[in-house]
Amino acid sequence: MCGIVGYTGPREAYPVILKGLKRLEYRGYDSSGVALLNGELKVYKKKGKVSELEESVVGKNMHAFTGIGHTRWATHGEPSDRNAHPHLSASGQIAMIHNGIIENYASIKRELINKGYHFNSDTDTEVLLNFIEDIKKNNNGTLEEALRIALKRIVGAYCILLIEKDNPETIIAARKGSPLVIGIGKGEHFLASDASPIIEYTKEVVYVNDYEIAIVKPDELILKNLGNEKQTPFIQKLDMELAAIEKGGYDHFMLKEINEQPDTIFDCLRGRLHAEAGTITMSGVQNNIQALTTAQRMVMVACGTSWHAGLLAEYMFEELCRIPVEVEYASEFRYRNPVIKPGDVIIAISQSGETADTLVALENAKQQGAFIFGVVNAVGSSIARMSDAGAYSHAGPEIGVASTKAFTGQLAVLAMMALKIGYAKGTLDEKRYRELIKGLEEIPEKVKQVLNDTSAIEAIAEKYKDAHDFLYLGRGYNFPVALEGALKLKEISYIHAEGYPAAEMKHGPIALVDDKLPVVFVATKDRYYEKIVSNVQEIKARKGRVIAVATEGDTVIPGMADDVMYVPDADEILAPLLSVIPLQLLSYYIGISKGLDVDKPRNLAKSVTVE
Repeated sequence: MCGIVGYTGPREAYPVILKGLKRLEYRGYDSSGVALLNGELKVYKKKGKVSELEESVVGKNMHAFTGIGHTRWATHGEPSDRNAHPHLSASGQIAMIHNGIIENYASIKRELINKGYHFNSDTDTEVLLNFIEDIKKNNNGTLEEALRIALKRIVGAYCILLIEKDNPETIIAARKGSPLVIGIGKGEHFLASDASPIIEYTKEVVYVNDYEIAIVKPDELILKNLGNEKQTPFIQKLDMELAAIEKGGYDHFMLKEINEQPDTIFDCLRGRLHAEAGTITMSGVQNNIQALTTAQRMVMVACGTSWHAGLLAEYMFEELCRIPVEVEYASEFRYRNPVIKPGDVIIAISQSGETADTLVALENAKQQGAFIFGVVNAVGSSIARMSDAGAYSHAGPEIGVASTKAFTGQLAVLAMMALKIGYAKGTLDEKRYRELIKGLEEIPEKVKQVLNDTSAIEAIAEKYKDAHDFLYLGRGYNFPVALEGALKLKEISYIHAEGYPAAEMKHGPIALVDDKLPVVFVATKDRYYEKIVSNVQEIKARKGRVIAVATEGDTVIPGMADDVMYVPDADEILAPLLSVIPLQLLSYYIGISKGLDVDKPRNLAKSVTVE
């Protein structure tokens, strides 16, 4: 949630910050603002997207060499000019931006009100800012010291950037739970929620750890812990390219990222999967093969689309590795005091690697002796650093809020893991192992085939764009795909949609079926094919409108369905990597036909870094 940017150095700060906010707008777009420091401290902020802020400052003097900027996903206080960040302290001497939630803000606010403070917003951020200033005033100390004292008192998650009128070249930052990366240039520094605003200027970055404070000047970066002890910054080199975060000729990031999937899946497999040799090279798995093959239980922990990837992994691991698997929503797993035993393997699945609920769930599981394996996309992310081992999906930056290529990247990683563990354990024989490796190697080219001609999917989207509800059904490996298809439609088109196991249809949802309800069947050829054919007949008997995802060459399902989206034939374990593509496109084209912003759906943010 929320995107933060900071700059100090010889450049004009405002253009750097504005460009950075546009690149981080997928993290939140309820409001935005900048604070600039050049002799005086000036704050400009506006409800709405970053473009509205940009328009509002036309003609104003934005000259400054130090500044901070913020694009907001609202938590405390509705989206408005007054609740937008940055916030100014009561004295007007300090400006702050914040990504996260301060859970005990109410008690601190009461203390400050009793001292005579007044507040201009409804946010927890303004409370924290004035708390810091009050400590600074009462202790006659520095802003850094006041921040350190304040952070020992507050409860919650935060990434904070502060600038002070009396220190015109300095940005002070701190993080816990919400991400912060600092780019290192020549006589300049860049700060941001992720690397996308930074890569245009430098490839050298430092990922700030929890409970660290950064004192950032143009030619100096100092890291300290909350005990005021200096920490040695670990400088990493980004492998991201600027083109990866630009639209590259596509109308929308979502469409670009859907069409990138042949390449992103290939990149995920490259250097790991060698079909001809019959090998899978994954150091995170190989170096911990004993823990993984002897595990008595695996628990997939994730949220949203990543949870659907976990469901598919459950099917894969249980079938290929014969290990009991549970799939948990991180938000529930962390609160219900689950039974975790030493030797249990927790597989954390996250695109951003910063999902707040998943992070806390992992901390709790780790304390109880579980082995943590991270499957993430973002290099250097919190989950990647917390895990005992892991594997990156190498999908590249995903700017569209609704996950597409990150999902298929996760599936590719999880499939390789299941194959490697099952083969090492002896639960997967040589013939089947080689069949699946060969099938997985062919997936990128088959995805390309699905994407070669999408005109039929566009026509289906136009036909059903005015529907009020959708029902998505699938069996076996196709059931989680149905869930993912329904989620995509909800996210992108705001049409109510539900995913169900097709066999459960008769236990309630069939009551919804009439001649207006589109029912999407994920009906590729697999062991459940005859059963899914029967389910289609049951819907047609009740005048339901059937849209099917079917295997090329199938003649039965197309003869029954009103509309069909085809995918190439593939083993049922790997078929979800193909069958999800038409469902992504269907939601995209319905959103477009309704005139919606498919890259930034209302109320959603890309990285959920608060509970």
